[in-house]
Amino acid sequence: MKAIVQDEYGDADALQLRDVPDPAPAKGEVVLDVRAAGLERGAWHLMTGLPLVGRAAMGIRRPRWPLGIEVAGVVAAVGDGVSELAVGDAVLGAGRAVYAERARAKVKHLVAKPDELSFAEAAALPVSAVTALQAVRDVGRVKAGDRVLVIGASGGVGTYAVQIARSLGAEVAGVCRTDKVEGVRALGADPVLDYTRDDLSSVDGRFDVVIDIGGRRPLSRLRRLLTPRGTLVITGGEGGGRWLGGLERQMIVLVWSPFLRQRLTSFISVTKAADLATVADLAARGEIRPVIDSTSSLDAMPDAMRRLVAGDVLGKIVISVSG
Repeated sequence: MKAIVQDEYGDADALQLRDVPDPAPAKGEVVLDVRAAGLERGAWHLMTGLPLVGRAAMGIRRPRWPLGIEVAGVVAAVGDGVSELAVGDAVLGAGRAVYAERARAKVKHLVAKPDELSFAEAAALPVSAVTALQAVRDVGRVKAGDRVLVIGASGGVGTYAVQIARSLGAEVAGVCRTDKVEGVRALGADPVLDYTRDDLSSVDGRFDVVIDIGGRRPLSRLRRLLTPRGTLVITGGEGGGRWLGGLERQMIVLVWSPFLRQRLTSFISVTKAADLATVADLAARGEIRPVIDSTSSLDAMPDAMRRLVAGDVLGKIVISVSG
């Protein structure tokens, strides 16, 4: 089969499309005929091996893990002990090495694909929408009537965070780049601030919850956007140095938060079947919609990664594999 592989850390040029052996399912796994795979920021970290502190898990000298988690496809084979799924079932969820014609996935990380969603739409959900759900609902504890600010509102996680906060009855403002303002406004954010021109401190009033997705603004500045007992949620940490990659803010949060009335929080999303089912249901009912910037073929994967890194994407890029 055809698959994207890399032999060493590097930029998008390190990604190569090659013929590799078909995967076989282990106990508790299935093999999927991949129809579509989402491209998310975590793939960049695995490709580059950055930040360097992450190589303790990713592999010191060369990648230990293959790229690709978000997947939608059809079950092609089942492993021992699998009774929940059968060959031919259409599913979405978290897999392994999904930028390929076939990929393995644990049954506990898959849910049925709603008929209302295309495979491309389904592949745009598993990591980004679940991260947004956990940031907004679980960590941010957003409720009806809250004022919520989403920084990074035009990205894969941000577009979902805006919609999920709105579905919970919150008033949502967004921050993004000039060319994404109208797209974020169409998701229900009002106002939408252009970070290249607008000063965040100029917004009337303060926010009950600020969700900062992959930003690097100082914590002192973010705290000034919060109400006296507001909550800051940091998910991701881009734009820092090679060693920590912006993660130093999360470390500071752990030290500061116990001594403040404001809640300063940081988290890493965890794949949960219940949350996968929730976002799939929200999308099927139209309460959230996957924002697909573009689709790309496997052989164009390096170009898709370059667009993601350049920040030229509104929502998600989806790699279309077959079907």
